[in-house]
Amino acid sequence: MYYPEEIIEEVRMRNDIVDVISSYVKLTKRGSNYFGLCPFHNEKSPSFSVSPSKQMYYCFGCGAGGNVITFVMEYENYSFTEALKLLADRGGVKLPEEEDTREARDRDSLRQSLLEINKLAANYFYYQLKSPGGKAGYEYLRKRQLTDETIRRFGLGFAHKTSDDLYRYLRSKGYKDELLKETGLVTVEERGGRDKFWNRVMFPIMDVNNRVIGFGGRVMGDGTPKYLNSPETKIFDKGRNLYGLNYARTSREKYLLVCEGYMDVISMHQAGFTNAVASLGTALTSQHASLLKRYTDKVVLTYDSDAAGVKAALRAIPLLKEAGISARVLNMEPYKDPDEFVKNLGAEEFRKRIEEAKTSFFFETDQIRKNYDRNDPEQETGFQGELARKLLEFEEPMERDNYIQAAAREYFLRYEDLKRLVNSLGNRIGTGKQVAAREEGKERREKKKDKEDGIRRSQRLLLTWLIEEPALFDKIEGIITEDDFLEPLYHKAAKLVFEGHRAGNVNPAEILNHFINDDEEYREAAALFNASLEDSLDNEEQKKAFAETVYKVKKNSLDNLSRNATDISGLQKILEAQAALKKLHISLD
Repeated sequence: MYYPEEIIEEVRMRNDIVDVISSYVKLTKRGSNYFGLCPFHNEKSPSFSVSPSKQMYYCFGCGAGGNVITFVMEYENYSFTEALKLLADRGGVKLPEEEDTREARDRDSLRQSLLEINKLAANYFYYQLKSPGGKAGYEYLRKRQLTDETIRRFGLGFAHKTSDDLYRYLRSKGYKDELLKETGLVTVEERGGRDKFWNRVMFPIMDVNNRVIGFGGRVMGDGTPKYLNSPETKIFDKGRNLYGLNYARTSREKYLLVCEGYMDVISMHQAGFTNAVASLGTALTSQHASLLKRYTDKVVLTYDSDAAGVKAALRAIPLLKEAGISARVLNMEPYKDPDEFVKNLGAEEFRKRIEEAKTSFFFETDQIRKNYDRNDPEQETGFQGELARKLLEFEEPMERDNYIQAAAREYFLRYEDLKRLVNSLGNRIGTGKQVAAREEGKERREKKKDKEDGIRRSQRLLLTWLIEEPALFDKIEGIITEDDFLEPLYHKAAKLVFEGHRAGNVNPAEILNHFINDDEEYREAAALFNASLEDSLDNEEQKKAFAETVYKVKKNSLDNLSRNATDISGLQKILEAQAALKKLHISLD
């Protein structure tokens, strides 16, 4: 759906950002801004800032930022259109319908219909669980020691033994076969329809906004498969959703517990561990890891203690590392899974096990150790060799040395001997001079990156100051223009800022609307206008910082021009400008 910029801006202006965010987050006024605990990552000290003057929010902890529209998108996991419609209703703005395409209307209509049908099905299953026909399912859940409150909270239900029970119910509500085929709940053939789920305890799968997007079913008796999930549909992708995340995302714990199945998550929540989630009948994927990263940078894997659970953990660890998540693995022995553990030893003992959970490195090396008889000298040598190879995976020398010391303690080895083995092995496989060369190259790249980051930081600061104090435009007149911001995104933002100044209205929240179609661009653009919300220019140190920032931005622009000059006269002008820049003096008094 396409909406004109003026409509988007009207919706934004009708929804004060402090009023909207206050309905989600407790805010406290501090100076001219409001602060609260960030809803997008776990924190104990407020670093989430809301600026009434800019009509923008920004978290100094995780970097989340934007205007009122993107806050709703991020918090509610809404699409742009869904967020705009919600805020339009709230602000009393009527959105145009005629500019919608038929294709977009059909797509939105199908999504809404599937969500409606899934909600109906979830209610139907829940009702059946409490009916006489659902006795077997209800007794199963009670036998698993789930309370009625937990059953209600997770919307658990039951699918009857009749193979077309749900199909007939949905048909009675007026839904046609063509639409029902899209739900994944039924199969429609020439002779009629039949249910995908029957004689199963049902687990509604919800997205982060508590909308039912699919189902899992546990068979009663010895039928197969034991667990059955909805197929992928227009609203359900099991590789991109996590069971229980709708509740876990609001937990104030600094980590998330990643379990294997529905019952583990439910029993964890019932025991007070409301930060538990599980993948949906599939191994953890890179998409799952990216989704987890939105809410935490630490997870504890609570997979089953059997061989399959160990294999799943070993497969998940590199995916989590790649996503920037630190992983630990919980020891469940002598029990198989979290549900069984808590029932036998209780929540407090489980919490102790969480605190004692091994780092992913030691979990992996423990699995390696099991392949060797350490009483046999030859096998002990083999184990030490594999351990050394594992230690070489740490690229940073200091981190590698820390783990060498820890591994020496863990496996009763002399630190000096293990370090010598790691260095010797590293030399043989290219970690000697080659690694030194790589590290030297890395150092050069990092210095270059630091310089580039410093320039970006200067540009962000300058844009922030110009927005907060429009009078500063007069101070840089004839010195800085939008063309001095070289990267495409920075240049686009600066151009809009300077155009706004010339028109007499610099509106950062409106400027962000120009970046709405690219999530990464939007996030970076939001940071451009929030580089230093608390930096003011009312003291000598800050006045000096402003002058230095202007100098850095202009110098970088001129240096770039000199590198790309193609004629002598042009280069001469650039050299003159560079010489004049050295004498530049900016006074804010």
